[in-house]
Amino acid sequence: MTRFPRPHHDGVLLAVIGLLGGVLLWGLGLHTTGIRDFLPAWVTLVPLAVMSFLELLRRSCPRTALLIGTVAVIADQFTHGNLATVLMYTDLMYAAVVYGTPGAARRIPVITGLITVAMTIAALAWLRRPEALLIGVVTGLVSFAPALTGATLRNHREAAEAARLRAEQTALLAEIDRGQAIAAERSRMARELHDMVANNLSAIAIHSTAALSIADPKASTDALAVIRENSVQGLSEMRRLIGLLRDSSGDQEPAVAPSLDGLDALIGQVRTVGADSGLVFVLDDGRTPGGRLPPPVEMAAYRIVQESLTNALKHASPGTVTVTLAHTDHTLTVGVTSPYGERPGPRAPGSGAGLVGMRERVSLLNGSLEAGPVTAPDGTKIWHVRAQLPAEDDTELFA
Repeated sequence: MTRFPRPHHDGVLLAVIGLLGGVLLWGLGLHTTGIRDFLPAWVTLVPLAVMSFLELLRRSCPRTALLIGTVAVIADQFTHGNLATVLMYTDLMYAAVVYGTPGAARRIPVITGLITVAMTIAALAWLRRPEALLIGVVTGLVSFAPALTGATLRNHREAAEAARLRAEQTALLAEIDRGQAIAAERSRMARELHDMVANNLSAIAIHSTAALSIADPKASTDALAVIRENSVQGLSEMRRLIGLLRDSSGDQEPAVAPSLDGLDALIGQVRTVGADSGLVFVLDDGRTPGGRLPPPVEMAAYRIVQESLTNALKHASPGTVTVTLAHTDHTLTVGVTSPYGERPGPRAPGSGAGLVGMRERVSLLNGSLEAGPVTAPDGTKIWHVRAQLPAEDDTELFA
């Protein structure tokens, strides 16, 4: 069962005012047309009552109200006529454009404009007097003017709504970008924090375990010396990172990003830490001497080597750990191989965050990474890390 839509309070107010005003004009004998002797005077109230009722439908059924209202206003011209009936019809025309469908809002101003022109031409052709122009003016005021006013208001409303939606969409996209930027920055900080201190903390964990498990005073003293050295280095790295995070003024000099030129120092440090683990560290640098790569590529390669060496200290069995670098065809290849198997003595636990960080670094540069156990040509098991990073030689930029 279809329920009759509840009238809007604006429609109720207009209906009451229009009906009362029309009755008052009728009672005072104020009419818009000449006296029609062939119809009783009370017939003027019929179009008035119909138009008042249609005001209740101006929002819920604007097209229906306009069609019936058009018939009512035409019928009003065959009675004594009432100004309130005509005024309410102009409101129905306005409401049909403002609250009707988009198609109706586009068509009604055009149709009423054509009707106004046609009525003007027809009146001039029939009466052949300048006063006939008044018929066209009245037709335009009753139909075209309210339709044009409604179209203008509707266009302003639609433009304001479109602007509001664009603003909301812009704010939503900005919030999404902000969230992505925060997530990317947190991931970058997590990678840097892990890479900066993991090597030192792993060495501390290994040698503290050795100091607790070996009764030899000299071995304990050596282990404590290594622990102190790595703890001091780790503390220095942490202070530098915290300083960079706190300083937003730009007065502090930026920390130098690690590069492949520091691999010799890194491997020397790892040799010291892993001296008692039976590991031998070898660097095979096949790059062109003096060549320079983009800083992000060098930093990513350095961190991959650093993390791989840290994992070797944690898990590799005694043997040779080899670091290889090659730069060919605009691609930097980084490889780290280490013995794979059970190792004697103390070892530090791993969390897997290092591999995640390496994959993230390689993915940001659109490179590729392979990490896992493989079989060497001699049949032994090794842990192999191989990263390929797109890299153009930037030597000419520094010439």
